[in-house]
Amino acid sequence: MTPNLQTFVNSFQNRLEPPVRQHLKNVYGTLMMTCASAVAGVYVDMYTWFQAGILSAIVGAGLMLMLIATPDNGKNTNLRLGYLLGFGLTSGMGLGPLLQYVSFIDPSIIVTALLGSTLVFVCFSIAAMLAERGSWLFLGGTLMTLLTSMSVMALANLFMQSHFLYQTHLYLGLMLMCGFVLFDTQLIIEKRRMGNKDFVQHALELFIDFIGMFRRLLIILTQKEEQNRRRKRD
Repeated sequence: MTPNLQTFVNSFQNRLEPPVRQHLKNVYGTLMMTCASAVAGVYVDMYTWFQAGILSAIVGAGLMLMLIATPDNGKNTNLRLGYLLGFGLTSGMGLGPLLQYVSFIDPSIIVTALLGSTLVFVCFSIAAMLAERGSWLFLGGTLMTLLTSMSVMALANLFMQSHFLYQTHLYLGLMLMCGFVLFDTQLIIEKRRMGNKDFVQHALELFIDFIGMFRRLLIILTQKEEQNRRRKRD
């Protein structure tokens, strides 16, 4: 093991207690399963006859609410995990139309957005784990205020149809998701230290952060590619 890697491992072990490290393994393992379920949802929407459309969003919202409304009692893990994987599947199906459009523009954008989102997510997660205890939890109020403001902005733009507002909402949303990765990661760690072992709920929170980041980065990269093509034609 190289000295730099050894230093990183030691820092990680010193910051996080064994129960917390085990909990994070469960959380990220579940997160990977949910992402795999989302990939399956994308495949179903893009390559089969079944296209749920708006129904996937409705079912997904229902599954998420059912998961949140079903407290973890240590015996219903499989049921709650089923809700989570179902939410991942419907989230992937909801992404299908956007991914299909992007694939017509340039399929490499999908790979770039996925790699970029993964890299940013991993870097921000590691930063949250290695930072001083609770140092990013102060972001909670700011993030919720920004989220509320963006909701109002999106509602207003339904009537105004402003390109500037849309772009502002898009880029602010990407920044918001990055902030939530920092906040949610440290909050999950603190919850585990207080005895909360609900790794399914915690994986849901991180999945929402990741999928939100990926969607926005995908749109931004697609817009830039379309702009470049228009300049070349002109």
